[in-house]
Amino acid sequence: MIVGSLGAVSVRLHAQAAPAPVTASADVRGKELSSLLTQIWEDQLKHSPEFASSIGDKRYNDQLTDYSIKEVNASLQRGLDFIQRLGAIDTTGLSEQERLSSELMLRSLIEQQEGAKFKEWEMPVSQFGGFHTDLPQLANRLQFDTVKDYDDYIERLKKIPTVFSQIETNMQLGADDGRIQPQYLMEKVLVQTTALADQKPAESPFALPLKKFPKTISAADQKRISTEMLDAIASNVLPSYKRFAGFLRAEYIPKGRKDPGVWAIPDGDAYYAFRVRQSTTLNKTAAEIHQIGLDEVKRDEAEMLAVAKSLGSADIKSFSAALKTNPKEHATSADAMLDVYRGYIAGMKPKLPELFGRLPKAPLEVVAVPAYMEKYQAPAYYDNGTPDGSRPGRVYVNTYNFADRSLTSAEAVSYHEGIPGHHLQISIAQEMTGIPEFRKYSQYTAYTEGWGLYSERLGKDVGFYKDPYSDYGRLETDIWRAIRLVVDTGVHSQHWTRQQMVDFFHDHSSIDDTPVQAEVDRYIALPGQALGYKMGQLKILELRDRAKTALGPKFDIRAFHDEVIDSGALPLDVLEQRVDAWIAAQKK
Repeated sequence: MIVGSLGAVSVRLHAQAAPAPVTASADVRGKELSSLLTQIWEDQLKHSPEFASSIGDKRYNDQLTDYSIKEVNASLQRGLDFIQRLGAIDTTGLSEQERLSSELMLRSLIEQQEGAKFKEWEMPVSQFGGFHTDLPQLANRLQFDTVKDYDDYIERLKKIPTVFSQIETNMQLGADDGRIQPQYLMEKVLVQTTALADQKPAESPFALPLKKFPKTISAADQKRISTEMLDAIASNVLPSYKRFAGFLRAEYIPKGRKDPGVWAIPDGDAYYAFRVRQSTTLNKTAAEIHQIGLDEVKRDEAEMLAVAKSLGSADIKSFSAALKTNPKEHATSADAMLDVYRGYIAGMKPKLPELFGRLPKAPLEVVAVPAYMEKYQAPAYYDNGTPDGSRPGRVYVNTYNFADRSLTSAEAVSYHEGIPGHHLQISIAQEMTGIPEFRKYSQYTAYTEGWGLYSERLGKDVGFYKDPYSDYGRLETDIWRAIRLVVDTGVHSQHWTRQQMVDFFHDHSSIDDTPVQAEVDRYIALPGQALGYKMGQLKILELRDRAKTALGPKFDIRAFHDEVIDSGALPLDVLEQRVDAWIAAQKK
């Protein structure tokens, strides 16, 4: 979603248009709501063509997103219009799901307007993401079945210079406004950009579609497509990356800010407060979240100490030191590392019926993070597949410096990113019927990542983590997310230095230095994003305990889980309302 300056547009966001007198029947108003939600969804697809392509909608396969200031403001104006039209539809008497769909869409549109004053579009690039790294991943998310698929992709490649020009303009405006990433982070972006710019056309990730053609495409077409695609890469793509690298080196990086915290940009404190609410969907201050993090770190450390002592170590530090030199806890190759994750996911599959009444149909695979972005990327992440299963969901594992990466947390991460975590929850959302399409792809950080972290504990519930080292790894991944609450709020609201963040990580975990360095840079680049994990997990655990206490022997873990995930991703306050209503219904 693109957000920008409101410019001449003004609106009292929460003073929604008063509903018209109830003259139409619920059936008519329901159809009106459905039609409007479809219009909004179609508008989103049209103006986010890469996303549309990634979910299997090929209508905009020859287009790229318009990042111009003109489109930023046009998007905001369309959003205002949608808010007014949506607020005018009275949802009295409509079904629960219809009312929820209206509420969620209205909430999203209003949040877009609220965020506009912070001009996020002026800081669109970091070492953790942006157009420069999203583009080379696009080919891997597309389906190439026909000649038109290839020709559309070539047209997209030809549009890359225009998009880079738009982004550079936005970044220059941001630099002039003081809205700019820390200088050292942008130096990492320069490394990423140069690595892509210096590749030969045929070896570039943009040429991936040429590696294998469908048998239905003739030899003559294959030859033409190869020639045109390589020419587009050589003439449009690589020169754009070279120019972007030059822009970064000569104009942008020298203006980068020195302080890591977002408090240092204009309205930085207000922006961080907005990001905290956006990420957690809870009414918590940065100070409250900081304290919750400290408390959770203390609790996890107590459990970790118990495991360390059971394995013969006197304290966590000595146990952690022994782990770093234990060859059994480190992979011997990148492929061996991937196989460890595949093994844990395969072992979890037969246990899923004990935890869920509904299971996903979509396939799942484990692959390595692409080489051009692995150095500064997270240890692992999930990328959803298409609803029809033609592209599987993928767990990406970072094999960079594999010998230095501990395998103790591999079991927990497998459950988080794969099953019963992201793949299960997101796939089920995509497979839902009877709800508007936008609901299938909503990803509130606190819900989505909270579910992933909660899923790590589910492995314990069904008897896994039999290896005490793996159980220690589970606690390490948990304390990792607790530490996030401390260091994210520390750097962005308490003016911590980067070194303070690194030191806190090392003082309270044995997480290897390679991921620690990448993680603190991630929190600096994406203020507040990392808060959603632990806050979401704690809320889901709270709701589960509430349900178990209220229902006693009537509590069914499968029914609870189905209730939590059967409506797609939700803000945590909305999820709490739904679970409370479910508890009341179960009592009856």
